[in-house]
Amino acid sequence: MTEITQCPQCGTRFRVTQAQRESHQGMVRCGRCQEVFNAAAHLYDDEPSPQLVLPIEPVEHAHPPKNLEASPDAAAAQDSNDFSYLDDVYEVPQPARQHRWPWRIAALALLLLLAAQAVYFYRVELSASQPTLKPALAHACAVFKCTIPLPQQPDLLSIESSALEADPTQANVITLSTLLRNRAPYALAYPNLELTLTNFDDKALARRTFRPEEYLSASDNEKLGLPANRETSVKLHLNTTDLKPAGYRLYLLYPQ
Repeated sequence: MTEITQCPQCGTRFRVTQAQRESHQGMVRCGRCQEVFNAAAHLYDDEPSPQLVLPIEPVEHAHPPKNLEASPDAAAAQDSNDFSYLDDVYEVPQPARQHRWPWRIAALALLLLLAAQAVYFYRVELSASQPTLKPALAHACAVFKCTIPLPQQPDLLSIESSALEADPTQANVITLSTLLRNRAPYALAYPNLELTLTNFDDKALARRTFRPEEYLSASDNEKLGLPANRETSVKLHLNTTDLKPAGYRLYLLYPQ
């Protein structure tokens, strides 16, 4: 026996036989809008459209134009035998799987390159903050012809005290005494000391910059730097000839 079922999505009606209703648990697919529905649950009880008795050619996978908005009344006049079973849902061809591993390898290589560049540019900070990495960094620098100097951070260095006194045993000789402190949790490079001698009007009479090798004592190792959270004393004997300074200014700085 042939009955009429109606698509609940677009309203298109189809002829469906008893055998078709019993097959696949009655699940069919609308050939017009591709909606999957139960044919038995959407039987059409009204009088069939006269169009249903005409010899209609099967329409394979027909779709309405995208700019057409079909209402149930208009769609009801477009009855068709065009429907498919639910099993057809699993017959949709799958796109071919693309090979993505070359892109993944390229992305991994790029990440490794960026990481190597970051290690190169921040090797000084890494060596200072992570001492366990210093041997590996030194080995890498030996290969790539680079060095790992001590960190230069003047904001973590301070002059704890200083004094400029005349030497009572030598005429025209003054002694500069100062105490430098490293407040960093790691060793820092020894800075340069810039000394400016001034007169009573605080005008500069002479200025000189002392490098670490000029002011360090024999017990200080310039290559090891000023140890973390440590102090070092500096004492310089200066021949001022006839300058007769009345004051001084002392600064810490690193060469540019």
